[in-house]
Amino acid sequence: MPHTRAVRGKMSLVREPREPHEGRDQVVRADDPAAMRKQYQEAGLDAPDLADDPYEQFGRWFADAVKAAGNGALTEANAMVVSTAGPDAVPSSRTVLLKGYDQRGFVFFTNYGSRKGRELAANPYVSLLFPWHPLARQVIVGGRAERVPAQETAAYFHSRPHGSQLGAWASEQSSVVASRAVLAEAYAELAARWPEGTQVPVPPFWGGFRVEAATIEFWQGRENRLHDRLRYVYGDRWTVERLAP
Repeated sequence: MPHTRAVRGKMSLVREPREPHEGRDQVVRADDPAAMRKQYQEAGLDAPDLADDPYEQFGRWFADAVKAAGNGALTEANAMVVSTAGPDAVPSSRTVLLKGYDQRGFVFFTNYGSRKGRELAANPYVSLLFPWHPLARQVIVGGRAERVPAQETAAYFHSRPHGSQLGAWASEQSSVVASRAVLAEAYAELAARWPEGTQVPVPPFWGGFRVEAATIEFWQGRENRLHDRLRYVYGDRWTVERLAP
């Protein structure tokens, strides 16, 4: 309701702000997340469509993601969100690149002293999320992480570009750093010690984790938010269950 107030001896009409739903002239902001909607119209996913083994099914979808990346529709098909929690049960998440997978699990590499490295040392249970949005697909992995053998870490480390090998030494990952200049100085010192063409030793604080899956969910976007969610669960063998969207 409007009310009046005195302004220098005059009466001024003041109108209270409208509630967000009041009036027909409401403007929906383009950056309002509540108004953002995408109608998924992709083909469905049903149990008969799945491979008997979830890693084989992952390989099928991963090949589709790699193809989409090659066409420019998707960036970094092997990017995944890794979620961990320490002994205090406070979760943390970050994007990491998948570097291998087979029947034993999903492999990524990191600094063991990083936050995720410390949390996995205290609590090895982890969640992986592959967000393939342009395909209206997600894959969600739940399982337990273990360090890969040293020879496996070494083989991957020496396959990396020389600069990435130096970067692993230069960065005390997740620690507070005074400035970008500090990192640049550390990198320059390492580049002088191990110039291009020389072998960089594997840092003792750096290596791989393999996530052995207990569950792997394949999520396919569908119309009206009635998405398909099929989850493999491991007991004495893999079984498949459908989840409500």
